[in-house]
Amino acid sequence: MKVIRQVWESLKIALQAVNVNRLRAMLSLLGITIGIFAIISVFTIVDSLEANIRESVSSLGSDIIYVEKWPWAPEEGQEYAWWKYMNRPLPTLDEYEFLRQKSRLAENVCFLAAVQKMIEYGNSNVEGAGIVGVSHGFQEIRSFELERGRYFSPLEANAGRNVAVIGHDIASELFRGVDPIGKYINVFGRKVVVIGVVEKEGSGMFEGLILDDLALLPLDFFKGFVDIRSDMSSPQIWVKARPNVSVDELGFELKQLMRSYRRLGPMEENNFALNQTSIINNQLDQLFAVLKIAGFFIGIFSIIVGGFGIANIMFVSVKERTHQIGIQKALGAKKYFILLQFLFESIMLSLAGGIIGLFIVFLGALAINYSSDFSIYLTLNNILVGIGISSLIGLVSGIFPAWQGARMDPVVAINTTF
Repeated sequence: MKVIRQVWESLKIALQAVNVNRLRAMLSLLGITIGIFAIISVFTIVDSLEANIRESVSSLGSDIIYVEKWPWAPEEGQEYAWWKYMNRPLPTLDEYEFLRQKSRLAENVCFLAAVQKMIEYGNSNVEGAGIVGVSHGFQEIRSFELERGRYFSPLEANAGRNVAVIGHDIASELFRGVDPIGKYINVFGRKVVVIGVVEKEGSGMFEGLILDDLALLPLDFFKGFVDIRSDMSSPQIWVKARPNVSVDELGFELKQLMRSYRRLGPMEENNFALNQTSIINNQLDQLFAVLKIAGFFIGIFSIIVGGFGIANIMFVSVKERTHQIGIQKALGAKKYFILLQFLFESIMLSLAGGIIGLFIVFLGALAINYSSDFSIYLTLNNILVGIGISSLIGLVSGIFPAWQGARMDPVVAINTTF
């Protein structure tokens, strides 16, 4: 109990010292405030960027393989050999039919191609809208919700009817509050009836993943106006794995089927890409690991500068209170009692600066969230990191001045005047 009481007395003396020297305390914690603001801002922005990107990637689906001409990333340990990839053949409708019939591990297979064109309705138009031709089964692979209306029926898809399901932003820009269902829009110079509107999905970090600015058309209608055998239309085959089938198992089967269909010899390289979200996630893991390390070193310099500021203030504080230290020691105060006074003062200053820095980051996050579509997340982990770093800096900055004060000779200290 005696030790606890002395620790409590040390804390009260530290609080009194901070209260007496308010201006000096404010100036000393300014460096820590800037440092914590810098390092936690970097961590928060990196974490938020990662969360936004991964959220966009998640819309691709972790159980889907995309058969394409171009791989999303180079193979491990190799460079991105674009000069080889550009000569690869594009996925075709025949290959789509072959995979749909032969794959035993696929739950759904669809073919799609896309171009950018103008969509018109009356005096309104949307330039550069994404027009996507999709085969039946797309709605089973790419999950989305309809705000109103319905999706294509199998009959409409197979017959290539002039119907469309449009994204929320296209509907808002073209119809401006008017119900779009049953209205005719102009696509490729032809009248197309709107039968459905997709719920707003929000901004995404990758183009093409979000349906807000897209119009979906049946593939058999779409290919009457667009050459789906051209690079300009980016034809792809999407394959979704059956339940309890891993994407690796599906990928192995698709590789064998595609090699068989394209008659590739045992020693020939694949002339197609089997893309999946794990490729992006692996690249993101490496990218954000580097960004976090870089952010830490950027912010740590500000923290160190703030730490030197607190250490300097604490040396001054020890010097000013030398006479008081002498009196305390003469009255029987132990070394740890003197040590804790200055350590508590140093940690309180640093912690106060850290909390102010975190509060500024919080206000900045709120401002960005309210003024833009980009979401900023100040996570509990980053808050704890900020508090932990500021406490550690306070401890390190105060330990040497506190030890100097604790080791003073009471006779010398009590006779010192400033």
